[in-house]
Amino acid sequence: MLFKFLRVLKIARVAYKYGWDDIAMAGLARPRVARFIAAVFFWRDISKPRGVRLRQALEELGPIFVKFGQVLSTRRDLMPADIADELALLQDRVPPFDSNLAIAQIKKSLGAHPDQLFARFEREPVASASIAQVHFATLKDGTEVAVKVLRPGMRRSIDDDIALMKITSGWVEALWADGRRLKPKEVVAEFDKYLHDELDLMREAANASQLRRNFMGSDLLIVPEMFWDYCSTSVIVMERMRGIPISQIDRLVAEGVDIKKLSRDGVEIFFTQVFRDGFFHADMHPGNILVSTDPATFGRYIALDFGIVGTLTDYDKDYLSQNFLAFFRRDYKRVAEAHIESGWAPRETRVDELESAVRACCEPIFDRPLRDISFGQVLLRLFQTSRRFNVEVQPQLVLLQKTLLNIEGLGRQLDPDLDLWKTAKPYLERWMQEQIGWRGLVARLKEEAPHYNKLIPQLPRLVHQALQAQAEQPPRQNNELLKELIAEQRRTNRLLGFGVYFGGGLAVGIAAAQILNRWYHFMWW
Repeated sequence: MLFKFLRVLKIARVAYKYGWDDIAMAGLARPRVARFIAAVFFWRDISKPRGVRLRQALEELGPIFVKFGQVLSTRRDLMPADIADELALLQDRVPPFDSNLAIAQIKKSLGAHPDQLFARFEREPVASASIAQVHFATLKDGTEVAVKVLRPGMRRSIDDDIALMKITSGWVEALWADGRRLKPKEVVAEFDKYLHDELDLMREAANASQLRRNFMGSDLLIVPEMFWDYCSTSVIVMERMRGIPISQIDRLVAEGVDIKKLSRDGVEIFFTQVFRDGFFHADMHPGNILVSTDPATFGRYIALDFGIVGTLTDYDKDYLSQNFLAFFRRDYKRVAEAHIESGWAPRETRVDELESAVRACCEPIFDRPLRDISFGQVLLRLFQTSRRFNVEVQPQLVLLQKTLLNIEGLGRQLDPDLDLWKTAKPYLERWMQEQIGWRGLVARLKEEAPHYNKLIPQLPRLVHQALQAQAEQPPRQNNELLKELIAEQRRTNRLLGFGVYFGGGLAVGIAAAQILNRWYHFMWW
């Protein structure tokens, strides 16, 4: 209880220091209150822009608030542009915790001291973040690994800070004129789920395993193998990766890496994860991406840190692919129609008005190199347009928007002349052909063949059961029965004309089921 009280005092002190009250009162409908507070606290220096002050305050409050600011920066549909841009600059600058605590955590989680588990364990961590830190080690069979250890006491610390954030979000809604539109309570709830997911390192290990399986045999992306015998909710052990951080372009060039190819590969990796798999690494900032310099895998991307992944349903992928292709073809009418058909925009929305607004947002970005385009600004304009037409930004796409901004940053670093649209368009068109063309049809028939094989031979029995159930119904009034008999007679007369066709169709169906069954076994076995 004392800890919470002291934490509240610290938050209040930092908020006062950086003028959070000034940010809130700027939108208050009572300017006299704002002027009174400014007069009382006249000695404070709050001349810096509000976004800068907010960022500096979050950095002073510690890693949980820093991470909250990072998540908040992705919600450009909710945040003013100046605040979102400034929060995007937040970085985890967290000192490592004591190695003895890491050893104790490993012993508690895996049931043995690191010196017993590993042939060698490096006490000095090689990386440290707000949630965990990493030590290098060597298994007893000589395999080099990386050991990720959760920070001790993180769950309690997060629960306490989240509870305070929930209280603060209520104040924001009550005091700030724009508070309700920003949905602070929903944002804090989203952040709560996101952080608690990251606290379970087994979830991260499972995410890595799925991504590795998706890119098995690929010459684009390398994902470290997880050693499940050494994994728990607070400790995971993975294959050690060697490479150059993607932000160190001079080193990559010196090693002979083809930078332009690397930038194109990054775009293909992104669209492959999104549209082929519906499962994508959603934290692709430069700190989590290496480039392999091993001769066997030279020039491939290496992905690290899988605490945040995004998933998309088949419906999401189909909707997104149609929108992306419509954008690439500058078919803004189709974009507007897709928004209305999907229910994202109200049914009464006029297609021509939404089409015109989308055109105004997107037309300026075409036929220009990446260095001349800010996708952050394009997204911001799209969000503003969406709000004007009451378009709901779907929660499952928030991580996708964040990842697309990460891709933009990587592309801008690697090859400022990269045309993201021209690079992505052939891939999307090929994917659409696989989904809705002949290849897609064959694939779906292959998937459904076992169901057809079971269903078609059962049709005569199902029809017989339905007729028998009808015959066993209790008798009703004579006039109702007479009406039904007359109606049935008329249906019978109509069906007699089609009887031959039905019988022939049934025979063909049974034959087709057998063919499908043999074809299915041939394709799989």
